[in-house]
Order: sequence, then structure tokens, then C-alpha cells
Amino acid sequence: MTERLNDGLWAWKQSENNNRMIDLQRDAPAGGPVRLAYFGGSAFRITAPSGLRLMIDPWRNPPWGTWNWYLCEFPEIEVDIGLSTHAHFDHDCLHRLHASTLLDRLIGRYEFADVAITGIADKHVSDTSHADVDWAGLTRKLTPMETLPPDNWRSFDNTLLLIETGGLRILHWGDNRPDPPREVWDRLGHVDVALLPIDGSQHVLGYEQIETLRERLQPKVIVPHHYFIWNVTHRASTLGPPGEWMARQGNAVWTDDAEITLETDWVMQQTDLALCFGDRVSFDPPDPARASDRHDGA
Repeated sequence: MTERLNDGLWAWKQSENNNRMIDLQRDAPAGGPVRLAYFGGSAFRITAPSGLRLMIDPWRNPPWGTWNWYLCEFPEIEVDIGLSTHAHFDHDCLHRLHASTLLDRLIGRYEFADVAITGIADKHVSDTSHADVDWAGLTRKLTPMETLPPDNWRSFDNTLLLIETGGLRILHWGDNRPDPPREVWDRLGHVDVALLPIDGSQHVLGYEQIETLRERLQPKVIVPHHYFIWNVTHRASTLGPPGEWMARQGNAVWTDDAEITLETDWVMQQTDLALCFGDRVSFDPPDPARASDRHDGA
């Protein structure tokens, strides 16, 4: 375990370089749509009109090694900027990215090329009495970890990430609590696309809490994440698929692909659209039926 913790980042081994960032630093191309790709868990790649690529919340299995959430490792892919909303294993696998810039739990504002990212500090959900499994309550009972604000441990902090590019304001909620203080709402302002943790077990947000967020944020589009995918996620995660929540929506669409184009005009024409990737992810997961592909020791 000590060796694993002391490995540190390994960007020094990567063959890529920051030439793309140097070019964008000189002159970022303007115009074009925003693209959104899903990688399972809470991981999304956002590609700005300039071509700048952001990856938010890449995942990994728990570092203690006794049980797994995922059937495979997160793909080693090249992006320009890697971001993480909080220090939980299913959101913080920045070391797997081949990235020029890493923004871990960003608080404040970062601007580059045609992208502006605002990190708003708040707290991870700590009341999960609404969920199928009250995992936050069990954490308090079974470990010394403090999950309740304001004296919570670091892993129960959360950063809300607001990405502005291509005329859109895209919010990644991470695992934030559903009732942040007013100053957080004021900083968020209006949101066009909300990436919210929604699954059948109501692991992070309960269905009623999601509706409250919808009323406060009034996004044109809601995109679920943090849900069970049959060939990516272990049943041991206790997560459920998003189908039940999607079936409750009056305006629901399942994507045909793992990456979609978000045309600004199209987004602005939407009203309460629930847009879900389902089990479509932007990499090739291993076949979970093949024992050689499994990472759970079975």
C-alpha cells in the first residue's frame, strides 16, 4: 500500500507534450459547436469549439484493494485539461490522463483559449438517508471519518465546476449536497446544461432533490451520470441504472452515441430535456464475461 501511495503522478513518463496548448495559447480558433462525451461514472469529456479538450472526474477502483466498483481501469487517453470535483476514488483518477494541465478540486476561475472554468467550493452530500443504502451514515458508524460539514474530512468537500464555452454554461455537479447556501446559488447563476448524479438507487441525490435542483437551476438540458452500467460498473457499487428516473420525465431522450454535439441554438430551444447516454461510453470496456478481463480477483 505504501508503494502505491508514493507512486505520485507519472506525467514524466508520457511521450506527449504541450504543443497543442502552445498553439491555442497563441491563437484559439473561434466558432463551431461544443461536444460532450460520456466515459461512465461521472466522467465527461467536453470539447470546446477551439478543439480544447477537458476531462472531468475520471474514475478508478478503491485504492485499498479489497473490493472494486469498476470492471476495468479508466482508459489512458490524451486530453488538454483534466479536472476533478472531489477526492473520492470514483472522481479523482487524474493520474490516468495524458494531460497538459490538471485542475484538482479547482476553487476560483481558470481561463484559457475559448474556455472559462469556475470552481465553486461547497460540500459533498452527507445525508443519504433517502438512498437505497445509507452509505454516508454507515461511514460515520463504521469509520472515524467525519462526513458532516463544517468539520468534514477533505473527501467530503466538493467543487461545483461551471464550464463556459461556445455560448453555453455547463455545470458539473460532482457529488455536491442538494442544499448549498445562497452564496453558492448566486455564484452559479443560470445554467444551460446540468450534469447531475442520477441513478436508480438515489445514491447521491434523491428524486425529489433533483426536482428541487431543476427548479433552482432551470437548465435547458439535464444529463444523468454516476449510475450503473452493466459492462463498466460492479453490482457491489450498489448503484442503479438511470431508467426509472428517465421514465418519470415528460421530455426524455436516450442518445444514439457516446459523444454528442451540443449546438448552442439547439440547446436554447430545449425545455426540461432529460438527455441520457445510457450504457454508451466513449471507450471499449472489456467483456465482463471473460475472466481474463476481470479485476475483482474472481
